[in-house]
Amino acid sequence: MVKHEELGIAVIGCGRIGTLRATMAAAHSAVGFMAVADQDPARAKTLANKVGAQFHTSNNLEAMSRPEVNAIVVSTIEMAHTEPVLQALELGKAVLVEKPIAVDLLTADRILAAAAKSQSSLHVGYSRRFKERYLIAKEQIVQGRLGRITGTAARVYNSRSQAMQTLARMPAESNPVSGLTYYIDLMNWLLAGNEVVEVVARGQRGVISESGHNAPDVVGVLLTYADGAVCTLGVSYALPAKYPSLGHAARVEVLGSEGVMLLDDDHTDQLMYSEGGADHVYIPGHRANMVFLGSGTPGDWALGEFQGPVATETRAWLDHLSMGKPCHLATAHDARKVVEITLAIERSLRTRQAVELPLAQ
Repeated sequence: MVKHEELGIAVIGCGRIGTLRATMAAAHSAVGFMAVADQDPARAKTLANKVGAQFHTSNNLEAMSRPEVNAIVVSTIEMAHTEPVLQALELGKAVLVEKPIAVDLLTADRILAAAAKSQSSLHVGYSRRFKERYLIAKEQIVQGRLGRITGTAARVYNSRSQAMQTLARMPAESNPVSGLTYYIDLMNWLLAGNEVVEVVARGQRGVISESGHNAPDVVGVLLTYADGAVCTLGVSYALPAKYPSLGHAARVEVLGSEGVMLLDDDHTDQLMYSEGGADHVYIPGHRANMVFLGSGTPGDWALGEFQGPVATETRAWLDHLSMGKPCHLATAHDARKVVEITLAIERSLRTRQAVELPLAQ
């Protein structure tokens, strides 16, 4: 019988992803206590009732400071990560924070310094790593079956309705390619040990900027790694509002000296049309008649259980804390690299110049 260290979990932020993380934690055999917190006390109470949490509050620090709590999930909106993460680290508790770790390098470095000082475990939720096809792809690279990686490519499409949902909670001048950050981390993970040294990005504006947001419809990026490997990235969150994908529609390619992997993640092989329509996983009130099944970015409900990368990632984190199993979640240093590359993309879009890394601060 596997021996577990008992865990007490505090979930900070009771929105969509916080609810999923709390649901996964409540079902884990090592979790014996749960607290949930949200600035909206009614939402915290609703989630507590749903997952059987023993404590709920509108005060983040109150939930994190409970003596039963030894691990904390920070699932607030992107701009509100910093304070609860720093508070959790000061308390010396393990942390899983949703991406990004921060929206600028100074804040990211503050968080890394706090983690080092407290010697706390800190991981960042880049859930693409836990999609089955990408886990299998990583195994092929680890086994050396592709030889030396010489190039990679990734592109992700999403609907303009998803873009509006994301940009509504972000500053007007915020990162226009937030969905691409998952694939920046994925490429860095697949090319582990190789560092990005140059970034070039170009964008084209259209329907998103016409709606009042300072973001392009299409962005293309070229990353150059230290050993000369190149990665091309593309993103468009401007597909029609009722496009059948309920999340990311992606494709990833990995080229090596001795092999190649082509990973189709568009879900066009799982098509459903329903007169009643299907709900979007992220957008309240958004229903589509035609959908690509399995395209919800965090995963999907099936027969009462949530399946997919966020569920697998959450269980992996809890297994790591309770049983000491190896952890493949993004580290704080991994996440800082993504922030730096994202900032370089933004700078290259503005200046139309190549940007060298590391960035000068």
